[in-house]
Amino acid sequence: MKRFYSTLAAFVLAVAAFGASAAPAAAQSKKASRADASARVSTPLNLAVLIQDDLVSRVGNELRETGEFIRTLPAGSRVMVGYIRSGSLQVRQPFTEDLDAAARALRVPAGSEAVSPFNPYVQVRDAIKRFPADGNRNAVLLVSDGLDTSRGFDFSSSVDSIDLNRAVKEAKARNVSVYSFYAPSVGLTSRNRTAVSFGQSALNRISDETGGRAFFQGTDFVTFNAYFERLTRTLNEQGRRAY
Repeated sequence: MKRFYSTLAAFVLAVAAFGASAAPAAAQSKKASRADASARVSTPLNLAVLIQDDLVSRVGNELRETGEFIRTLPAGSRVMVGYIRSGSLQVRQPFTEDLDAAARALRVPAGSEAVSPFNPYVQVRDAIKRFPADGNRNAVLLVSDGLDTSRGFDFSSSVDSIDLNRAVKEAKARNVSVYSFYAPSVGLTSRNRTAVSFGQSALNRISDETGGRAFFQGTDFVTFNAYFERLTRTLNEQGRRAY
């Protein structure tokens, strides 16, 4: 009988120990699940990824993160990939629900002043006109130095430019929010702090006035990882407020 009670006591202790170890494990699992969910955009959207083609070559190192962001968008999302270059918008992938195809359409920017646009906003406006009419939220991810030198190089010409104003107007009319990542080009913004200031101010303006957000830190960038984390968090927070 004594042996029976000893065995029973050992069994109870084992069960208690298992429960104590399982509870933290379960809590950690739930925490990990919540963290994984918060790392992804929660509702479908139509997204135009626009990359300025004369950005510094290091932007090419961020294609993996950009592609992963595209691939992890929720089902029902549509993505377009385009490159902003002198005279035109090069659409490498029209809007599609095939997120893998959209991610594979990304390429390293040309990184040459030969393809530099006078400003990115003419092509941003062109892209905005291509959004499908459906129930998804509409967003542009603009990777650019934001600089407009088409009508002079001063604060008013760059930050309150005609083409920027037209892009803002088109975005508002079609309910498109512009989110922007700053990166320097091989031109002025890689060597002139005033140009960087003008470009970042312009990106901040188009994003703010269309309901998006501009992401930059200092005069350069190290990686887009933190930008994508903040972009995802912003999209999810805005989505919750909308509903």
